[in-house]
Amino acid sequence: MLGAQFCNSLSLITKIGMTRSLKKGPFIHPSILEKIEGKKPLDTGVIKTWSRASQISPEMVGFTFGVYNGKVHIDVLVTEEMVGHRLGEFSPTKKFTRHGGKMQKELETKKKEAEIAAAQAAKATTTDTKAAAAPKK
Repeated sequence: MLGAQFCNSLSLITKIGMTRSLKKGPFIHPSILEKIEGKKPLDTGVIKTWSRASQISPEMVGFTFGVYNGKVHIDVLVTEEMVGHRLGEFSPTKKFTRHGGKMQKELETKKKEAEIAAAQAAKATTTDTKAAAAPKK
C-alpha cells in the first residue's frame, strides 16, 4: 500500500515538474550578478550571457541581456512581469517555419497581390487630388 502511494506521488511530481529547493534559493549565475552589481540599467549596454538557466531577479529589471540561443545573442529587455522566469524562456532556440504547403503559398500570394493593388489605388487617388488642387496658370 505504501509503495503504491509513493508511485502515485512520484508520477504526480514528474507531471507537475520538480522545483528547486527553497533552502537553496533561485539559481542566478554569479557572473551575471557581478555585471549588474552597482550599475544603473540606462548606463549599461547589452550584457551578454550564455546562462539560459539563470532566473530573473528583481535587481535585473530594466537591464538588457544578450541571451545566447545557440547561434546568436538575442536582446532581452527585462520587465517586472519576467521576474521568476528563466532567461532562456525569452530566447527561442528554434526558428519557426510556417505550416502548410501549396495551399498556404496561394493564400499568401493572393494577400500580397491585394496589398499591392490597394497601395496602387491609394497612390492613384493622392496623385489625382494633388493634380486637381494645383493652381492653373
